[in-house]
Amino acid sequence: MASAILTFRVSPFSGIDPKLKPRFRAERLASGDDNLSVYSVNGGAGSVMEEKEKKGSFLNGGNGSLKPRIEQKMVKKRVCEELEVLWDDGYGTKTVKDYLIAAEEMIKPDGGPPRWFCPVECGQPINDSPLLLFLPGLDGVGMGLILHHKALGKVFKVQCLHIPVQDRTPFEGLVKLVEEAIRLEHTSRPNTPIYLVGDSFGGCLALAVAARNPTIDLVLILANPATSFGRSQLQPLFPILEAFPDGLHVTIPYLLSLVMGEPVKMATVGIEGRLSPLQKIEQLSGNLTALLPLLSGMANIIPKETLVWKLKLLKTASAYTNSRLHAVKAEVLVLASDKDNMLPSQDEAQRLMNSLSNCKVRRFKDNGHTLLLEDSLNLLTIIKGTCKYRHSKKHDFIADFVPPSMSEFKYAFDEVAGYIRFASGSAMFSTMEDGKIVQGLAGVPNEGPVLLVGYHMLMGLELSCLIEAFLREKKIMVRGIAHPELFWGKLQSSSNEFAFSDWVKVMGALPVTANYLFKALSTKSHVLLYPGGAREALHYKGEEYKLFWPEQPEFVRMAARFGATIVPFGTVGEDDIAELVLDYNDWMKIPVINERIKESIRDGIRIRDETDGEVGNQQLFIPGMLPKIPGRFYYLFGKPIKLKGREDLTKNREDANDLYLQVKSEVEQCIDYLLKKREEDPYRSIIDRTIYGALYSSVDQIPAFKP
Repeated sequence: MASAILTFRVSPFSGIDPKLKPRFRAERLASGDDNLSVYSVNGGAGSVMEEKEKKGSFLNGGNGSLKPRIEQKMVKKRVCEELEVLWDDGYGTKTVKDYLIAAEEMIKPDGGPPRWFCPVECGQPINDSPLLLFLPGLDGVGMGLILHHKALGKVFKVQCLHIPVQDRTPFEGLVKLVEEAIRLEHTSRPNTPIYLVGDSFGGCLALAVAARNPTIDLVLILANPATSFGRSQLQPLFPILEAFPDGLHVTIPYLLSLVMGEPVKMATVGIEGRLSPLQKIEQLSGNLTALLPLLSGMANIIPKETLVWKLKLLKTASAYTNSRLHAVKAEVLVLASDKDNMLPSQDEAQRLMNSLSNCKVRRFKDNGHTLLLEDSLNLLTIIKGTCKYRHSKKHDFIADFVPPSMSEFKYAFDEVAGYIRFASGSAMFSTMEDGKIVQGLAGVPNEGPVLLVGYHMLMGLELSCLIEAFLREKKIMVRGIAHPELFWGKLQSSSNEFAFSDWVKVMGALPVTANYLFKALSTKSHVLLYPGGAREALHYKGEEYKLFWPEQPEFVRMAARFGATIVPFGTVGEDDIAELVLDYNDWMKIPVINERIKESIRDGIRIRDETDGEVGNQQLFIPGMLPKIPGRFYYLFGKPIKLKGREDLTKNREDANDLYLQVKSEVEQCIDYLLKKREEDPYRSIIDRTIYGALYSSVDQIPAFKP
């Protein structure tokens, strides 16, 4: 049965002449594969824009449309109001095989110049989405984001640059084309950022455009940018390629594949993380077998003459961009692969971070040059975790929050927090309104605003399991109020890898400020608050399960203002996982280490311009711990305390303080209850839970004591 191959006909959109109006048409072609969706760009006739359209953007109607429009005012909605929790982002459904098939269709000669197109998979974005322009690497096809189309298309208006195989537009011509696009969009929406995702050569292009337009709000995402071309392994290719016999040009793609990417990482895309090792090996073998024959198509995507031209273009681009780095004022995120055999990307990332005024770096230690086509992380996840997604001048943790998708949920709690989930075997209990304790989270209200107030275990070990349980059982995103060090301090920059501090942002963490607590409750969210903060999470020896709450009952008054429901809860189990052997007092007795801790505390205070008081005075350090044979984590959510109609608490400090002490007392009662009842749990030991799970159920369904 024939399938539909979508062929986009887009006019030659010239960046030099803004009077050209792009046109869009879709056609259906026959194919023998029912599951095939291929994208091709062909030249079409342009028409002169009407005078009234000149002030509008050429990107309208969401992804897949290129017609001009006049900006319309609309009521701004939060992203989380338009995207449900655990939405389908499509990551893993497309692989590099799909890229090669699509590229074969798109390279058919049409005589047209470079132009913009949007893959149909991007679909319709949410309201008020910022524009994202993808600037391709050496291939020029423009399909380098194929693994990420569906996810990015939900929250961006995605447009990709296609440079035909036979096109010989010089670098400055390409710069002007991209420049014209961003200027048109900026005219239409001057207060909205514009995203440039540059892959390799596209990274040079993005930086060059940013240097020439310092007053436009640009966010640059650069994947192994080719600004390091002068120090790359490609330099010796010039004389070799020019002397290469034409009859052997088909071997070029195989040589390039060894240099450009990691075939195993390409073939790993889409393999489910929860599969057994044997199943993973079987799928990987099948993917590699299917992938390797398709590499011959690279001879058509980058033939010898085109490759020679592209390498010369790359040399020009690198020199042009490096001479203008000082003028780049844009927000920059560099994604660098440790195993890039084509460019010295790790060294270049460090150089760019030192050279640019506003630059972050994230490393990917197992990936090659073609990072965006390999198995790593969804590009949208990286953008979210580094706080780069925004609709206005400044990132807002409430308005710009994109709920976690199903693929992020699986990766975060299988790969990132998989060990702690397996080792802790968390058992959740909650209290119904009639006071009955039940297993599960049925006693926690589904409708917000809800303020979960509890005890912070050592190093916050309970966090990941709590967030996962609410997502899995109730599909509720709990917004945790977290220490500012995770957002603005050394912790978030101590390692350039995409790590824990990035994942807490993906999973909804908020800086511990009154402003964000106010916003979260006003949007009827479920908010997680630890009044004891870092003092509880970094307690000293003999202080486990003791509360260190501040004297001020401010969270009670804030909750009363919005008629929120307070749910006190307790957690136990840190003493079943690890033993605290070195606390703050022990570290301060060691001469060299105590100076580093003091310096870290001083640096931390300097970056906390939005916090003060007890949070600002908390002393941060990493305790020394010895792991134990794991026991189990237990959570008990107490009876909900409804504050609807209790606005009087906002003014009556005495009553507010009484309620504050009641909440604190109930947290302590929850802890005492769990410490006693866990002795009755037949599956407290990891050995017993593992045997039960192998015979009967998954780790999330293992029973505990009877409440």
